[in-house]
Amino acid sequence: MDRDEARNILFNFIKEKSLRYTRQREEILQTFLSAGRHITVEELYNVLRKKNTGIGYATVHRNLRLMIECGLADEIKIGSDKTRFEQRYGQRHHDHLICVKCGRFTEVNDERIERLQDRLARSNDFKPLKHKLEIYGLCKRCR
Repeated sequence: MDRDEARNILFNFIKEKSLRYTRQREEILQTFLSAGRHITVEELYNVLRKKNTGIGYATVHRNLRLMIECGLADEIKIGSDKTRFEQRYGQRHHDHLICVKCGRFTEVNDERIERLQDRLARSNDFKPLKHKLEIYGLCKRCR
């Protein structure tokens, strides 16, 4: 995804909500986009604190919520584990295989599953807005 495009999406969304686009929001966005992985609020906060000791945990959390609202991020809750966030905008849709022992995520995409979901929705006169598929089990290393 083009970082300028992501910045413009967040900037315009924040402007519509009558909020200010601050340097801290920019830092949070750029650090999140650079993570390249599923990340918790704590992990993102710790990376940001190394660059900017004045940034607060609540600020990081609120801004991740804004990124979800405007479509730049998705939230992943796995059992009792901490919520993780992943880049959404500009990314190909994918589902997750999740190891219940070590917590490792594997991103998967299969067009047959996507077509089946579409067919199920149509046959039930249902208009899907979004979906996620999570399959829990044991990864190769944990079996």
